[in-house]
Amino acid sequence: MEHMFLTWMLLIFVSLVSISLFVLFYKHRSHYTGANLPPGKIGYPVIGETIEFLSTGWKGHPEKFIFDRMTKFSTEVFKTSLVGEPAAVFCGATCNKFLFSNENKLVTAWWPSSVNKVFPSSMQTSSQAEAKKMRKLLPGFMKPEALQRYIGIMDTIAQRHFSADWDNRSEILTFPLAKRYTFWLAAKLFVSLDDPKEIKKFEDPFQLLASGIISMPIDLPGTPFHRAIKASNFIRKELLKIIKQRKIDLAEGKASPTQDILSHMLLTCTDDGQYMNELDIADKILGLLIGGHDTASAACTFIVKYLAELPHIYDTVYQEQMEIAKTKAEGELLNWDDLQKMKNSWNVAQEVLRLAPPLQGAFREAMTDFVFNGFSIPKGWKLYWSANSTHKNPAYFPEPEKFDPTRFEGNGPAPYTFVPFGGGPRMCPGKEYARLEILVFMHNLVKRYKWEKTLPDEKIVVDPMPIPAKGLPIRLFPH
Repeated sequence: MEHMFLTWMLLIFVSLVSISLFVLFYKHRSHYTGANLPPGKIGYPVIGETIEFLSTGWKGHPEKFIFDRMTKFSTEVFKTSLVGEPAAVFCGATCNKFLFSNENKLVTAWWPSSVNKVFPSSMQTSSQAEAKKMRKLLPGFMKPEALQRYIGIMDTIAQRHFSADWDNRSEILTFPLAKRYTFWLAAKLFVSLDDPKEIKKFEDPFQLLASGIISMPIDLPGTPFHRAIKASNFIRKELLKIIKQRKIDLAEGKASPTQDILSHMLLTCTDDGQYMNELDIADKILGLLIGGHDTASAACTFIVKYLAELPHIYDTVYQEQMEIAKTKAEGELLNWDDLQKMKNSWNVAQEVLRLAPPLQGAFREAMTDFVFNGFSIPKGWKLYWSANSTHKNPAYFPEPEKFDPTRFEGNGPAPYTFVPFGGGPRMCPGKEYARLEILVFMHNLVKRYKWEKTLPDEKIVVDPMPIPAKGLPIRLFPH
């Protein structure tokens, strides 16, 4: 009897699992049953093609996922399934123009659920709604008039950074030091944090946070996602301490209402006439610190990589920067006019951003059913645009693997082909800020050193940003 009972229980269990898998498979397939959908494949239930999508980045060739499917299915749009969602990948300048110009008409911003879990808003609203609020708060701090005031601060911090972490060393690891520089700048300009010891305690948590934001959302100990959530909670607690102290300092007149974004947030009412609460401000500052340093640190790292590999490009940057250095009195800091003269240096930086875009792409969501290029895109589908679909496409950039800063001379690349900062209404609001911090970094770097890579064939991993696998160790030769 006991044996028969166990057999029946096993049969029932197998039947339930089979039914569950069938329902899961049917639900997965049902998202793709509309007429005239884009060609493509949808992979497995739940995970879809997410592993393949991420793994090409882990192997250092994130464009492979896109170009393989462009060749097999369609050069402009193909269907897939990413991060548990039915998706269409849009490729090329025409697609970029369509998505960027239909923002809030046919498409809206969308982030995977993992982002909302890593950045849980205290206001119980979505990351999309919070991003809209943030974009209203930022313009005063990111417009050129405000940015001009930051250049001297950026130059001071760059000089302190190189003196403390690069000078008197024969070898350094570039990537962690680039992150330290860009985070120091963001911490100083956003929350007036200037103590290197205080700043250093944020380094590891921010590294864990960055590598876990766009990962498989499995919240189990040891996974990147779990580590990112823990890091996010730690940073938020530390930011709350800074916010509480700033409130006291403002009340006592020890802090200025206009000194940084934190003071501005504490003293500005939202649309409904309310002041933001402390947790909400901590969320906003956390997002700003991530956006304000992570992508720029990747750009600075790859500038070091390419200038080491291409001595003739290094020489052009060095000559331009030394011409500017010669015009400065002892102790005089860089200013707005100096940075406007760095045209060749910025062309070099843009070519780095083309070959190693920190932002690989981004998601949108279809707000309604629409037709693109003859294909039906159902409401609710997620749409992904890819920087590499144009950056590494010979149709837009001849010999795409060749490093050629002259691509950016004159009128530069065709519209919607060079998109390291996105485009349309959702173009990165910190684009000009990033330009300044990168140029200040380049000026202080080449003025001090030449260098060479110690690992000639170091692997590049994209997770979700491009990172040299060993941190880009270099040997320094001070001038």
